[in-house]
Amino acid sequence: MKATNPRNVAKVIANGRKPKRIERPVDGEGHYLPVSSYFGENLFDFRTAPSIPESVRKEILSVSKSGNKKISREHAEIVASAVTDWAVSRGATHFCHWFQPLTGSTAEKHDAFLSFAPDGRPIEKLSASQLLQGEPDASSFPNGGSRTTFEARGYTSWDITSPIFLKKSLNAVTLCIPTAFVSYYGDALDIKTPLLRSITKLDKAATEYMNLTGHDTKFVDVTCGCEQEYFLIDKAFFASRSDLVMTGRTLFGQLTSKNQQLSDHYFGAIPERVLAFMCELELEMHRLGIPAKTRHNEVAPGQFEIAPIFTDANRAADQNMITMALIKETAEKHNFHALLHEKPFAGINGSGKHINWSMGTDDGLNLLEPSKEPHQNPRFLTTVSIIIEAVKRHAKAIRMSIASQGNDHRLGANEAPPSIISVFLGETLDKIYRSILEGATYVHNTQNTLDLGATQLAHLLKDNTDRNRTSPFAFTGNKFEVRACGSSAATGFPMSVLNAAVAEVFEESNEIIKSEISAGKSIDEALTSVTKKWLKNSYDVVFNGDGYSKDWLVEAEKRGLPNLRTTPDALKILSDINETKFLTESGIFNQTELTTRHNVLVENYNMLRCIEFETLLNLIRQHIVPSTIHYKTELATAIKGHKEVGIDSAIEFEMIKKLNFTLNSLMTCVNSMENGLKGLTENEEENSFKIANELMPVSEELAKFCNQLEEILPNHLWNLPKYYDMLFIR
Repeated sequence: MKATNPRNVAKVIANGRKPKRIERPVDGEGHYLPVSSYFGENLFDFRTAPSIPESVRKEILSVSKSGNKKISREHAEIVASAVTDWAVSRGATHFCHWFQPLTGSTAEKHDAFLSFAPDGRPIEKLSASQLLQGEPDASSFPNGGSRTTFEARGYTSWDITSPIFLKKSLNAVTLCIPTAFVSYYGDALDIKTPLLRSITKLDKAATEYMNLTGHDTKFVDVTCGCEQEYFLIDKAFFASRSDLVMTGRTLFGQLTSKNQQLSDHYFGAIPERVLAFMCELELEMHRLGIPAKTRHNEVAPGQFEIAPIFTDANRAADQNMITMALIKETAEKHNFHALLHEKPFAGINGSGKHINWSMGTDDGLNLLEPSKEPHQNPRFLTTVSIIIEAVKRHAKAIRMSIASQGNDHRLGANEAPPSIISVFLGETLDKIYRSILEGATYVHNTQNTLDLGATQLAHLLKDNTDRNRTSPFAFTGNKFEVRACGSSAATGFPMSVLNAAVAEVFEESNEIIKSEISAGKSIDEALTSVTKKWLKNSYDVVFNGDGYSKDWLVEAEKRGLPNLRTTPDALKILSDINETKFLTESGIFNQTELTTRHNVLVENYNMLRCIEFETLLNLIRQHIVPSTIHYKTELATAIKGHKEVGIDSAIEFEMIKKLNFTLNSLMTCVNSMENGLKGLTENEEENSFKIANELMPVSEELAKFCNQLEEILPNHLWNLPKYYDMLFIR
């Protein structure tokens, strides 16, 4: 192969990579240490840190629960001093307030621990005020017009429910303090603040519900586990594709003849070089107290997944942000580049992020645990009916919360749930609820094992529900799995909307239960009344079939379920007061915050799409057109030579005609795209619909013609890495 061809150079480099050896922690005798011995070693949690007195711990936790008191400066100084000693002893020189602005990623500004004592001696110090509060520039982050350039002040506030952690790089160790980020007037400019509000709201409503129904409950935690899918490609291929660098996805590419049809990659043996990456990733996650549990090959070639053990929702959201950053950082160390885009390669599965969501009491009861006989567990049945009602009532808002330009490529693409929000319950629950609706007696199937007919094999315990990978909101045994969330998304936003929706229905259910009990009904009778009410109102949203099928699209429309196909369709919900009043009336968002998010998300959609369009046009001009013209010249030269010696050139003539037709078609689409981009106005919402409905189809046509030319042109004239290279060379 010619080493001068950039694609071939990248292939030579990628083929020569060797797995990196990971230095696992060992004891003094060189024996590998168990994960439990170093798990969380880079975390400082004042709730468990032995250097924090119990009285201080209790006072700060009391403040966090009450919401109407401030942490005393004396106690804040104790925590600040303890965390400084801990961080400095581990090599930290700087600290930062780590927060999640509306960029979709995280932000941090590093300040040195270096300070001076009253006598002028240099010391390391983190003061109480520096721990509790910071002041980043609120106008420089996305704010949707809620802040002007001269209104710069914003605040970060320590989130005491999320552990402080150390971020280590090759030459630096930085103490990261998880914080909320708000404007000068207290409006949330981040993802964390509304999530914390929603957790508080749902805690209050669900705790009252549990106490009304006979369970002594002090609080209810929202729990979550965020599965994370991603692709790995060699850095040499990534650097050779400007579309991947600029947009995170390939804007065109001819699909290989073999990709995922044989399902041989899914759960297959993990390639050695990838496994080395995974080992280092898990090592760093465990040191940060992130309980990485599962790793495996995903469906598409080059695609993988990591999943943690569940924890409380706020910490889970923070941990997922850290995990995404670690995936990218660790990939670089192994000469990979990690792609978190929802659809980096057309024609094969994209990547999602399944949010496993549930609720648990202070004494460990999971509200979504059905027990062995779920038909005789009225509290569980009512809880699930409440969630069904919440999803039916606020399906548009839930769809909005997972909307992004990347997810538009994935939703409904025969690999991910459709953009129609529905609920999967499984056979057992469906039969129980239908018997309740019909007033019939449910007969429970006591056969809960599978005999496989081979004495060498153990009998399998059968779950009370199958799994439905085509459902956007699926009950999976003791939790709901939000399967429609995209792989690059911050989970805090969809969880905020879901928590708000469920809290609203819990509050209404509590009033019904009180009324029923006052009327002389038993708790079980009151719960049955609530269950029947919500099932009658919302069972149309339950669908246990194939969400990928075209029949479901027709059926969903008959049921009146909304189908918001594109991100602009979904984001419009943010400006609909009727659709969002459950968010404002609950105090989880105010109207300014919703307007901010609408403006930011619409503008972000437009900018990302325009970057894609400009990148695609540039690739066509710089690579596709010159290579095509070069090949036409080669063919013309061959035809001329053949003619001189009397050789027939019919095949060459046909190839030139095909090249001409495809190139002309391509350039017609290029002109359409250029004119479309010139036609965009200053009205961002109007632009978003034009981009989605007019320019996106043009970009897909452009990709189609690029793919046709890639198939025709000989290898030596194609400089860009192909799908074969990126997906199969590791």
